[in-house]
Amino acid sequence: MKTLLKLDLFQWFFVIAITVSFLLMQNQFVWLKEFPKEFIFPLSAILNSGMEWVVDYSGWFFKGISWFLEWPIKGVRWLLHFLPWTVTVFLFCLVSYIASGWGLVTFTLLATFYMVLIGYWVESMNSFSLVAISVPMAVLVGFAIGSWGFFSERAEKVIKPTLDFLQTVPAFAYLLPILLLFGFGTTVGLLASLIYSFPPMVRNTILGLRQVPSEIIESGIMSGASSRQLFWLVRVPTAWKQILLGVNQTTMASLSMVIIASIIGGTADIGWEVLVYLRKAEFGGSLVAGIVIALIAMILDRITSGLAKNSVTYKPREKSFLKRNKFWFLAITGVLFFYIMSFIFPILNQWPESYFISPAKFISNGLDVFILNFGTQIDYLKQVAFFFIMLPVKIGLQLSVSPYTWGFELTPFLITAYFIIMMLFASWCFFKFSKDVAVGVVLFSIFIYFGLTNMPWLPLIFIYGLIGYRIGGFKLSLTIIASFMFITFTGVLPQALLSIYLCGIAVIISFILGASLGIWAAHNDKVSAFMRPINDTMQTMPSFVILIPFVMFFGIGEFTALLAIIAYAFVPAMRYTEHGLRNLPETVIEAARMIGCSQAQLLWKVKIPLAMPVIMLGLNQTIMFGLAMLVIAALVGTTGLGQLIYIGLSKADFGTGMISGVSIALIAIIFDRTTQAWRIKLEKKTQ
Repeated sequence: MKTLLKLDLFQWFFVIAITVSFLLMQNQFVWLKEFPKEFIFPLSAILNSGMEWVVDYSGWFFKGISWFLEWPIKGVRWLLHFLPWTVTVFLFCLVSYIASGWGLVTFTLLATFYMVLIGYWVESMNSFSLVAISVPMAVLVGFAIGSWGFFSERAEKVIKPTLDFLQTVPAFAYLLPILLLFGFGTTVGLLASLIYSFPPMVRNTILGLRQVPSEIIESGIMSGASSRQLFWLVRVPTAWKQILLGVNQTTMASLSMVIIASIIGGTADIGWEVLVYLRKAEFGGSLVAGIVIALIAMILDRITSGLAKNSVTYKPREKSFLKRNKFWFLAITGVLFFYIMSFIFPILNQWPESYFISPAKFISNGLDVFILNFGTQIDYLKQVAFFFIMLPVKIGLQLSVSPYTWGFELTPFLITAYFIIMMLFASWCFFKFSKDVAVGVVLFSIFIYFGLTNMPWLPLIFIYGLIGYRIGGFKLSLTIIASFMFITFTGVLPQALLSIYLCGIAVIISFILGASLGIWAAHNDKVSAFMRPINDTMQTMPSFVILIPFVMFFGIGEFTALLAIIAYAFVPAMRYTEHGLRNLPETVIEAARMIGCSQAQLLWKVKIPLAMPVIMLGLNQTIMFGLAMLVIAALVGTTGLGQLIYIGLSKADFGTGMISGVSIALIAIIFDRTTQAWRIKLEKKTQ
């Protein structure tokens, strides 16, 4: 044990010594701080040349696919426009009743009538037509690939990293190749939605088929079922609940692409309305339109999750033909009734424009009044956060501390005192907690003094590689080192560090905020009920809309981007924390109470340690959400990888866009693998 401890300390001492040496010498040797430009691999030019060749020789084929896929979208759109709004609302309500009963029917009725009342029914149906085509396509593709991965281990080894790549590369990064191959139009939005939304279906299909109990399979084999019958009549029905959850997640992912699809599709749908108001910086109009997307997402979420729950409930087969098909008869009767009534009462066919009601102006005016009255306080909050949190992390205390920002300057005495205090604190942590905590304090003191963006590139690779080795072993360490080498040798390391700095601060704040709210909600049903619709709205509201109020409050800049990322990323931390704390074994909780634990001891000594693996999943998803929002936040002035993606998109520079997108994906994969390895360690400790 002592030998292992000495080895661990030697590894960290070696890495820290190299880091300090590079930091002290980087002013004399520029290559220590900045990777030499002459060694940057010209991958961008190679990718651009390859894409040009593909477009020149295969463009006709992709344009043909685009023309073919336009027809089903046009057909669904024509049908939705042909039917009176009352008929469509009735069908939505009927499906809602089948899925979850009268409660969901009430919500669906109010939500769809909101779309009618504010005058966005046509635009809403245009958006729904895209979802109505993209979701079935994504479900079929995902189910086929998932089944292939279930039957073939070799295929699964290729499928899983491919899914990781597709789910972590920002959508804007692969918009450019789609645009170059298929051109502008509705089909491009459909394909973007398909690529973005089918991975959850693949994962849930594999998981569902794997979870089928072996005794059920054996029963099917003993009954004489063939391989095909065993799959379709035994495995798939048993895994149906998990597969339907995949349909649910695929639907949500498809809806999240609605606005992006509007950018490249140019269609008159609800996403386009959000973009129009976003460009005008009109918060009221964009919020009113954005709520429509959130409501569609909530309706489809509740319907698909309700169908998934009902799929495992045994219901005896009705003998009567009428009872077996009662919902079909009800649907036909209701459609005919409302269709006929729409001719008698025109308002049931098309809602008059004179009856439209929109709170957009009221919301925008209210926001203007708030900014006018509290502008000084808002500006003060922005300055405090920027000067005392963001700048020290970005450029370090050595450059951020000045008489203008902190009221004093760093003298040699203060610098010496800072490092002595931090080393004493690290020593105390070593004896009080563990060597890992002590090493963390030492690394933090170095990072916060010099700044993340001023760290030499080679020590950064060593530090992150060793952290990966300590948490997940050699394989994780190799993944981290290879990822950072790709980012470094393609010349985007400075932008990657800017992205890590901003996203890192946002993730830490999001996780603390979300976990705190999750703890509160787990112990208070009223808080849980109050926060659920807020969480649903924040996760389904288009990320573009989330930017607008922060832009109006704080203007363009990194602080605005930070707040937008926090608003988008805190929800997973809250949900997973609440879920983990609410689903602990009652026997363990009762045992802790029996031995006299106070409420505080019960929370911190029993509940949180037991729920920590689930809470760590929340941290994982918070990181993923933060990185996803980081690209959107580039619209308001960030200068990291997200900005490079937009530059590539605007200049049709496929190489720059893809390298930046892949780099964000690699960062996401690094943090995903690290948090997963950390979670597995915690699970082993709690067992």
